Amino acid sequence: MLQNFNRFDRRILSFPAVHPCEGISPVTLLGSLIALSISILGYQSKSYPTQKRNARETLRQIGILLIFFEEIQDRRSVLPDSVVLCFSELHLAFQKLQFLLEDCSREGARLWILMKSQFVATQFRVLIRAVATALEVLPLNWIDVTSEVKELVELVAKQARKARFDLDPNDECAAKDVIWILNQFEKRIEPDMSVVKRVLDYLEIRSWSECNKEIRFMEELSLECNEREVTLLNSLMGLMSYCRGVMFEEIECRGTDQTEGRCSVEMLSCLNPEDFRCPISLELMTDPVTVSTGQTYDRSSIQKWLRAGNIICPKTGEKLINKELVPNSALRKLIQQFCEDHGVSLAKTENGNTARTIAVNSPAAAEATRFLSKFLARRLVCGTGGQKNKAAYEIRLLAKSSVFNRCCLIEAGTVPPLLNLLSSTDAPTQENAIAAIMKLSKHSKGKKVIMDSGGLKLILKVLKAGPRLESRQIAAATLFYLASVDKYQALIGETPEAIPSLVELIKTGTTIGKKHAVVAIFGLLLCRENCPRVLAAGTVPLLVHLLASSVKEDLVPDLLAALAKLSEHIDGSVAILKASGLPLITRILQSSPSRSGKEYCVSILLSLCINGSIEVTADLAKDPTLMTSLYSLVTEGTSHGSKKACSLLKIIHKFLETDSSGLRSSQVLQERFLRVR
Repeated sequence: MLQNFNRFDRRILSFPAVHPCEGISPVTLLGSLIALSISILGYQSKSYPTQKRNARETLRQIGILLIFFEEIQDRRSVLPDSVVLCFSELHLAFQKLQFLLEDCSREGARLWILMKSQFVATQFRVLIRAVATALEVLPLNWIDVTSEVKELVELVAKQARKARFDLDPNDECAAKDVIWILNQFEKRIEPDMSVVKRVLDYLEIRSWSECNKEIRFMEELSLECNEREVTLLNSLMGLMSYCRGVMFEEIECRGTDQTEGRCSVEMLSCLNPEDFRCPISLELMTDPVTVSTGQTYDRSSIQKWLRAGNIICPKTGEKLINKELVPNSALRKLIQQFCEDHGVSLAKTENGNTARTIAVNSPAAAEATRFLSKFLARRLVCGTGGQKNKAAYEIRLLAKSSVFNRCCLIEAGTVPPLLNLLSSTDAPTQENAIAAIMKLSKHSKGKKVIMDSGGLKLILKVLKAGPRLESRQIAAATLFYLASVDKYQALIGETPEAIPSLVELIKTGTTIGKKHAVVAIFGLLLCRENCPRVLAAGTVPLLVHLLASSVKEDLVPDLLAALAKLSEHIDGSVAILKASGLPLITRILQSSPSRSGKEYCVSILLSLCINGSIEVTADLAKDPTLMTSLYSLVTEGTSHGSKKACSLLKIIHKFLETDSSGLRSSQVLQERFLRVR
C-alpha cells in the first residue's frame, strides 16, 4: 500500500502519490494509514532550516490523527464506505505531506528549498486544507472511538481549516539576502561577507562538506529542470562554490574520484558532435539505444516511432527483426564526457520528450567564479601549506565543472603556482596539484600555459617518481591531453623519461592507470617520430600480453588502438607478429562486442598483411569464419572501418586466386597489396 520511492527516482518538490484502489479492505487501508503516519512522524527528529513553523504544525496534527487511527484499530471498529472514502483522501494527502517533509529536511537541498519557499508554503497550505476537508465530511458519529478522541479530531479539523501556513518572514528575509548577493555578483561587486555568512548560518550550512552537498544536489537537479530553473540553479551553484572556496578553511572529508581523468582514444579522435545527435529528433541523445539494425537513437524518440506502428529502421529503411532496445552505454559515456569537457549540460525540455544543450553559466555564476578564481590564485601564492593544498583541491573540483571555470582559473594565473606544488614533499598536496593541472590541461589555453611554464618536466617527474600511484596515473592522463596538440607530441616523445615511464605505469598501474598510460602512448604515436621510441621501450609485447589477459572490456579498444597505430610501421608489425599477436587479434575480431574494437582489429590485420610476410595472409585465408566478420563490418561498420575491411578482403581474395592458379610470387603479391592499400 505504501509507495517507496528512491530519492533519486523522484524529483524534489514532486508528489507522485497513489490513490488507494476502490475495493481496498478497510482494515488494510487503516493499517496503511497508521504506518504512513508513523513514517511521517519520523521526520520530527529532522532539521528544518526553513519552513520550521509549517513543518512543526503539520507534524503536530498528524500525531493527533495517529492516536485516532490507532484507537479505531484497537477497538476493531467496522468502518462504513463513507469513512473508507474519507480515509482514502487522507491517505493521498499524507503521502504528499511525507514527500514534502522529506524535501524540506533533505541534506543538500537547503538553499533550493529556501528559494522555493513560497511554493513550499503553498503546498503545505493546500495539503493541510485537503486534510481538513476530509475530516469535515468524516462521519465521526459512525466510528466507535471515545468522546475525547472525537473532540481531538474535530479540533484538528478546525485548526487545519484556519491554519495560515504562510511564508515564514524569516525565510522571506533570507531569500531576499540571497537575491541581493546574486545581484552584487552580476554587478561585478564582491558581496559583503557578513551577509553571505548570515545566509549560511540561517541555512545551518556550517562546514565545507555541507556546502559541497548543496552543490552536488543542484548539479544533479540541473539535469531535470527546464531552462528557466537552470539559470537560477547555476547562479546558486556559483554562490555555493564561492562559499565553499572562500568561507571554509577545513575540508572534513575528501574522497578520491576513481573516474577522475578517465580518458580514451575516442576522445583524441576528434569525434564530430553531430554523431551524438539522434537521427530522428536531431537533438543530443541523453539515453542512446541501439536497434536490431545496429543504428542508434535516443530512447524516447525511437519509442515514439515504434508506438506509431512503424516496423522499419528510420535511418536505413530495413525491417526491424524485433523491437528490443539495447542501451549504448559506451556512447552515453562519450556524450557525458563531451558535455563535461565542452561546458554544456544535458537537460530535458518541459514536455520531457527531447534533449538539448544549454549554457551552464549565468551572469551571477560567472562573476562568482571569477572572484573565486582570483582568491584561489592568491592562496596558491601567499597561503600556508594547508591553505595551498586546500586551494589546489578547490581548483581540482571547480575545473571539473565546465570549460568556463577552467578558463577563469587559467586567466587568474593559477597554473604556474600549481606547477610549483608538483615539487611538494606533501603527497596529498602533490596529488591535488597534478589533478588540478590535468583538469586545466583540457583547455587549449591551459595546455599552452603548462608547456610555456616548463610544466612538462615537472609532470614527468610526478609520472616517474610520484609518491602516490594515483598521482602518477593522473600525470599520465595529463600527458594524454597535452598530446592532443601536434607540436607537443614530439616534445613529449623526445624527453627521455616520458615513454619509459608510461610503459612502467602500464605494468604497475590500476586498470584506470593502465588505460591512461595506453592512451597517452597512442597520442604520442600520432607523431611518426615517436614510433621507434615506443617500440624500443618494449611496449608491444606488454600490450599484447595485457590484451590476452585483460578482463576489463573498456581497456581492450584502447590497447587495440595503440597496436593499430604501431602496426602501421614495418617494425611495429614485426614486433606484433613476434609477440604472437596475430591469432589473438583474429580471435578478438570475431568475439568482441565493440564495433570500434573490431575495426581496430581489421586495421592491425591489414597492416600485418601489408608489412609482414606472405604467411600472414595465408594464415588469415585458412580461417573461414574470418570472412563473416569482415563482411559484417563492410555493411555495419563506420565509413573508415568499412574501407579497411574491404581492403583486407581484397588482399585475401587475391591470395586465394593466385594460390589456386599456382602464381604465388611474394614480390608480385607485395606490389598488389601496396596498390590495394
